[in-house]
Amino acid sequence: MPRCSHNYTACHPNSDDTMSLPAAFAPLPEPPYYAVIFASTRTPGDQGYAQMADRMVELAAQQPGYLGVESTRGADGFGITVSYWDSLESIAAWRRHAEHRVAQETGIRSWYEHYTLRIAKVERAYGKHP
Repeated sequence: MPRCSHNYTACHPNSDDTMSLPAAFAPLPEPPYYAVIFASTRTPGDQGYAQMADRMVELAAQQPGYLGVESTRGADGFGITVSYWDSLESIAAWRRHAEHRVAQETGIRSWYEHYTLRIAKVERAYGKHP
């Protein structure tokens, strides 16, 4: 999954948004939209994870319905990645994408000690912005 909490360009390669957001925040439309919340604990060592995570960010950004991503991982290996999508159909298509399936299977087998995935509908969003 994405590792791009400090690199706006990597998370949003097709963005022409001129908002001044901190790099960890995805520029999103007004709700409603959907959030895929992936919480995980990594196994020790990289084992190709970083390269695949970068590729998944790049690939997800090319998918119909993709809106953005926010991600962070602590030194203890616990991380949360939230990707945003315009519909449940877009999420299902991304889940079925062949290259993404390979990453999912490798994650289950090699990269994650534990993970949980949740899908939520965002009906309201607000916050403090620069």
